[in-house]
Amino acid sequence: MERSILNALIEAQNQKRAVALLTDFDSEETILVDASGVVRGAALDDATVRTVLERLHQDKSGTVETPDGRTWFVRAYNPPLRLMIIGAVHTAQVLAPMAKMAGYDVTLIDPRSAFANADRFPGVTLMDAWPDKALEQLDLDHRSAVVTLSHDPKFDEPALTASVRSPAFYIGALGSRRTHARRVERLQEAGLSEREINRIHGPVGLPIGSLSPAEIAISILAEMTQALRRPAAS
Repeated sequence: MERSILNALIEAQNQKRAVALLTDFDSEETILVDASGVVRGAALDDATVRTVLERLHQDKSGTVETPDGRTWFVRAYNPPLRLMIIGAVHTAQVLAPMAKMAGYDVTLIDPRSAFANADRFPGVTLMDAWPDKALEQLDLDHRSAVVTLSHDPKFDEPALTASVRSPAFYIGALGSRRTHARRVERLQEAGLSEREINRIHGPVGLPIGSLSPAEIAISILAEMTQALRRPAAS
């Protein structure tokens, strides 16, 4: 691998930027493609770049053939998936370990230390800052998901406001349709645009008839997966 390609790959990983590394099976020549389609190394045709970006988005390595008959192995290098949960409630206690099993780095945000503690959330990163301030520190990116569960507008709505103005791929808010309708009214009064509000999945989760905290957590993780893997369907 050329040193310039290796250095660019290391820099992208350090900065948590998504890139794809292409390696020619025969010559071992390498090409780097970032998430915006910028190519470092030999030129690639537009159709191949689109295929590479699709693989990168799907987090799926594999082979691709270019019009000149060359076969390349595409290795996707994505930053880690992250889930930020707002509210140390019962559903969060189930969702956190489920999300970790699905490959997410989980952070639980709640300033109430009586609820957000290691006894109730073992192995989960805890932040006791106010949700909007915590999310600013976490620097949400396109591999980030945010779910508000506290059912308390003073926690949930500042977090939602910060989230919809970020590149986060999924934003969900717990509550009934009536609760979410009232929430939307308040967010509109706070100055959020229709486009920003429409980014919020509310009520959170796929409509599978969930009742218990575990069932709600399943529906949330399923909808997150859909948003991540099949964005046109979310």
